[in-house]
Amino acid sequence: MREIQFREALREALNEEMRRDDDVFLMGEEVAEYNGAYKVSQGMLEEFGPKRVIDTPISELGFTGIGIGAAMNGIRPVIEFMTFNFSLVAIDQIINGAAKMKSMSGGQINVPIVFRGPTGNAGMLSSQHSQNFENWYANTPGLKVVVPSNPADAKGLLKTSIRDDDPVIFMESELMYGDKGEVPEGEYLIPLGVADIVREGNDVTLISYGKFMKVAYETADEVAKDGISCEVIDMRTVRPLDYLTVVNSVKKTNRLVILEESWPLSSIASEITYHIQKYAFDYLDAPVHRINNLDVPLPYAPTLIDAILPNKKRAIEAINAVLYK
Repeated sequence: MREIQFREALREALNEEMRRDDDVFLMGEEVAEYNGAYKVSQGMLEEFGPKRVIDTPISELGFTGIGIGAAMNGIRPVIEFMTFNFSLVAIDQIINGAAKMKSMSGGQINVPIVFRGPTGNAGMLSSQHSQNFENWYANTPGLKVVVPSNPADAKGLLKTSIRDDDPVIFMESELMYGDKGEVPEGEYLIPLGVADIVREGNDVTLISYGKFMKVAYETADEVAKDGISCEVIDMRTVRPLDYLTVVNSVKKTNRLVILEESWPLSSIASEITYHIQKYAFDYLDAPVHRINNLDVPLPYAPTLIDAILPNKKRAIEAINAVLYK
């Protein structure tokens, strides 16, 4: 199977959906003339023209509102944020507009729109450009939240998101755009809300999503040297959450460690932990362990970033803790 970059997989998804459906268009800062801030939209202006690949001013509130209005009228916009940190400028439009319109209209008005762009830490960008918002948006009824971890999932999930009749928050990572992975050729879709058991195991369930799946794989490889068998699960989407896959895994392994790049309070890990204690409590042989960011704004210095983010060392310590090693 061919290998392509994460950004190329996203581009393929966008190209295929725009060729399939003339109502799909891309709008955001630098998506057209500059070929995208991260080169996801490279070459798309030439193929689809300025009416379907639209450069905007630095005005997230404005172009988000335009996109939502277009979606309410049956068009399928893809709105690119240069970073989801900038989506805060438009959060009223997303939450009070896109997310609530179907309910407020009694089901008469759908808002088929995708908001996509990078989230979380990407190096020395300091506090205002490094925050995770998955749990913020997942807390909003009416939104779906997708966080792919590899090029194949990125393509399949984005195509599904574009075809969805509800607003979708599609979160990527600047640190993953150059990652290569095997991507099937031809048409394929990945359903939202279905986690992927990427490695089967018996001793402990280790779950994550997005770029921290890399840490999950590294952790599982490292503890395997000591004979510990991890069942590794990629959540893929955090709204809807695939609770059933996690519960069934915990019933098999009896232990759970959650690896997540976000602050601990009201995190996705918090929600999963609650669900496990409610539906798999009698199967647990140890308390659930969460590995989150330390509860401080992300700094600029690389040494401090490394100290605050989840890492393999902390993940291994958590696995040993639930195994009472």
